[in-house]
Amino acid sequence: MHSSLFPTMSRRPILALLVFAFVSLPGANLAAQNSTGSLGHAQQPAMPLQLHDPTLPEAQPSLDVDRDPVPSPDPDVVQHADATLPPGAAAAGGPLKRQDGTYVLHADVDEVLLNCTVIDGKGQTVNDLHQGDFRVWEDGVEQKVTSLQHQDLPVSMGILVDDSGSMLDKRAAANMAAMHLLMSSNPRDAVFIVNFSEKAYLDQGFTSNLVALDRGLSRVSPKGTTALYDAVAASADELATHAKERKQALLIITDGADNASELTLEQTIRRVQNLGGPVVYTIGLLFDTGRTESDRARDALERLSQETGGVAYFPSSLENLDTIAQQVARDIRNQYIVSYHSSRPMSLGGYRSVRVEAQSPEHRNLNVRTKRGYFAGTAQPAQTAQAKP
Repeated sequence: MHSSLFPTMSRRPILALLVFAFVSLPGANLAAQNSTGSLGHAQQPAMPLQLHDPTLPEAQPSLDVDRDPVPSPDPDVVQHADATLPPGAAAAGGPLKRQDGTYVLHADVDEVLLNCTVIDGKGQTVNDLHQGDFRVWEDGVEQKVTSLQHQDLPVSMGILVDDSGSMLDKRAAANMAAMHLLMSSNPRDAVFIVNFSEKAYLDQGFTSNLVALDRGLSRVSPKGTTALYDAVAASADELATHAKERKQALLIITDGADNASELTLEQTIRRVQNLGGPVVYTIGLLFDTGRTESDRARDALERLSQETGGVAYFPSSLENLDTIAQQVARDIRNQYIVSYHSSRPMSLGGYRSVRVEAQSPEHRNLNVRTKRGYFAGTAQPAQTAQAKP
């Protein structure tokens, strides 16, 4: 049963895979959403993933137009233009002031931006470093750090919660932990909610309204299998298409290994990286999961987090969930943004590995956590910051 907080609203499934991009995958059958909440056919283009007034008739787009909003994950297909930029913004490269008192900083297409968390030898977050304290290597070649930011900027974030049958006794605690994370986060964060089992449902689009987010988390009916990878790819697509903040993150809460996705783990990681990728935090509730499945789930969640600069947590009981959720909120709010211009032209494309180090006389044994690499040519979204008085 769906939550009574949504008595009249039909559930809208999130586009878990872009059919046109993955047409070569055997058995691929994920397609556009329809008003009943079930999967449609590949010929029907996806409607916007947002809540709507169910009393109004849905607009029907032309069926002869390819509306795939995200580039193919094939790294050979490189997108150089940011269609969201107003005319002249890319050339100017500077901040554009809006009427609401915010600045929009559009990244240079040759600029690489890394969200970095720095931890000292005691496991504490370090927040007083300077630009000269950081060193960056790309494919083993040291790069020149051009700027450093350390501000509590708002983030565009997706919260993905497993809604498979095995989560029946864990959902209440998972929902409470997610809400505590939101209450510990920047109040200007924009968040969406995805509940997933064999399908992924966008049960709340981007909003800062805690009441709406709580309702989205409450729209659950634990049953079925776990298509984790498809849900992650769909959520990365949602961020790439609709996020307004350059800082992006995903939080995943699950209790088992993927057993229903069209995508593999490798394809999912590649998809996230090719989209300029969010930082992925994962929480594996594996304490009552069988050894074989637990090991497989742990490996997958650690890979998703490590490749993107996030952290994988594996609490020993539900009692630890709240503490972990607040740790994730602090981690997101205390990141550095390290910028550099690659010494290799972005037009060459391809995957590039990244390594960052930090040293400071005031701290010892610093460890920097950031994504392990990126695909050259991936357009970076805009970053929004409050204007100074």
